[in-house]
Amino acid sequence: MSRIKEFNLPDLGEGLTEGEILSWLVKVGDVIELNQPIVEVETAKAAVEIPAKWAGRVQRLFHPEGTTVEVGTPIIAIDTDPDAGPLDTPDTPSTTGQPNGDLPTPSAASLAAVEVAPAEGMVEPGLIGGPAPGGRTAVLVGYGPRTTAAKRRPRKGAVPAQAVTTPAPVAPAPVAPAPQPAAVPAPGRNGQGGTAAGGLVLAKPPVRKLAKDLGVDLSTLTGSGPLGSITREDVQQAASGAVATAEPITATVVGTTAPSFGADREQRIPVKGVRKLTAENMSRSAFTAPHVTEFLTVDMTRAMKALDRLRGRREWRDVRVSPLLLVAKAVLLAVKRHPMVNSTWAGDEIVVKEYVNLGIAAATERGLIVPNIKDAGRLTLRELADAMTGLVQTAKAGRTSPADMSGGTLTITNVGVFGVDTGTPILPPGESAILAFGAVREMPWVHKGKVRPRQVTTLGLSFDHRIIDGELGSKFLRDIGDFLADPEAALLAWT
Repeated sequence: MSRIKEFNLPDLGEGLTEGEILSWLVKVGDVIELNQPIVEVETAKAAVEIPAKWAGRVQRLFHPEGTTVEVGTPIIAIDTDPDAGPLDTPDTPSTTGQPNGDLPTPSAASLAAVEVAPAEGMVEPGLIGGPAPGGRTAVLVGYGPRTTAAKRRPRKGAVPAQAVTTPAPVAPAPVAPAPQPAAVPAPGRNGQGGTAAGGLVLAKPPVRKLAKDLGVDLSTLTGSGPLGSITREDVQQAASGAVATAEPITATVVGTTAPSFGADREQRIPVKGVRKLTAENMSRSAFTAPHVTEFLTVDMTRAMKALDRLRGRREWRDVRVSPLLLVAKAVLLAVKRHPMVNSTWAGDEIVVKEYVNLGIAAATERGLIVPNIKDAGRLTLRELADAMTGLVQTAKAGRTSPADMSGGTLTITNVGVFGVDTGTPILPPGESAILAFGAVREMPWVHKGKVRPRQVTTLGLSFDHRIIDGELGSKFLRDIGDFLADPEAALLAWT
């Protein structure tokens, strides 16, 4: 059995079919342990670290950082017995997952007809086909189903495969050894290095993202970092320089003629990852579930005072306490009074759930994500506060797992943190209600017959009208408002 094992990109769940390699956490030659994180991959839902399936020595990294790889595609080769001595040729991993001896032997004519054009982002090898030492013929082989050499084409975005040798049908005359394929530098965790052999631009993932946001082509820069790596300062200088040196665009307006803008004043952002999934989900939900939105303005003065008293308690001094915590508690209590709100439309039936996986919409650098707190209705207020803090911190760090973003049943979106009064949120797919919590502002309010300054907010509840009619939606929203208007009285009356 071969000691070299290829590790494929695993199924990350929730129907995800591909992932983008953000950064390699190991490099060729590293000795790794079982379950050691080896690569950070961004899916349409989260950035996750994938652990090693075997212990051993890293023999090869098949894809550079920034490459989108399909599930089931080899990403790394590991020598599972590095102490056994030098590798024999038969043990070298094949590019198809089959032993090298199973590859078809091409004819001289088919070899001569091979036309290989490196795909975008690939390093062009020094040898495509021809005589090699020992009277053998080198053939470039890519990944995928086993095919003949004449049909082989490099896959877009993939690192070029190594040369695999097969016996030549006719013994050639003695020739000088041909050059071997250019080595592909293995990116490390920090992605150091300038423009490597073959044109690979080496820069850290945050630098790549910054360059993408600013519209800077990394391949045109000369890095000033260690070993010539491209730094944030290099990208920022290039961006500012491009703006400073851009030629002014002069347009002569005649009649209704509009000014013409050059391509250098347009930014094109690829739609992928979280943004792509969000767009698909929102479009599907908006045109599938008939949305209705209701609004309620609430005097939260008593609730804000209750929060101040809560912060002053000794056991709560190290806990993050915010108005969103009371909103979450109000939603959970209102669901107990109106369980139909926590349900899913399943075509010929409505599935009412006795648990609440409470989603909290979070704006991150990667886009909008909605992780959820599992079975939030069973948590105490202190446990709910800790869960919400951990959920937001993990989301901001980009470490939310796909499991944390699946299975949500009811969602809160806190638009108030952006200074917005409220909104008409779109339902996450599979959910029947979502609450928008607006900013808490000091506003004039009639209180006990007099106009006084009070702490006021506006709530916006969107719901699926197939499940929730106007009466149910109004009662659910009214109960949330009653709790926020007087939390202590609501708790005494409802529990």
